[in-house]
Amino acid sequence: QVQLVESGGGLVQPGGSLKLSCAASGFDFSAYAMGWYRQAPGQEVKWVSSINPGSSLRTYTDSVKGRFTISRDNAENTLYLQMNSLKPEDTAVYYCAKRISNVLTSRVESWGQGTQVTVSS
Repeated sequence: QVQLVESGGGLVQPGGSLKLSCAASGFDFSAYAMGWYRQAPGQEVKWVSSINPGSSLRTYTDSVKGRFTISRDNAENTLYLQMNSLKPEDTAVYYCAKRISNVLTSRVESWGQGTQVTVSS
């Protein structure tokens, strides 16, 4: 079955960087669009970024543009999120998500368990 396992979260000071990873298994990773979402305390889950199978299309929510970079390694079945210039408002649980097709905006059908990112001095 589909498994998505995030790692790389932690505590970082404002202005710092983290790189999240999502190890995927149980499906043909190279055929599906993938995404990152986050849930801040007391808030709903919100979309952060998406990438198509060939990495030619990448989209970001406005609040992370220029600071976050989504990427993928189809040979290693791994999705990444490089987060730079982190702000306290980036504090959240970050989730890896598999979409139902190769379309960037298609519905999410599988979620990882999440990894906590805390930005604080």
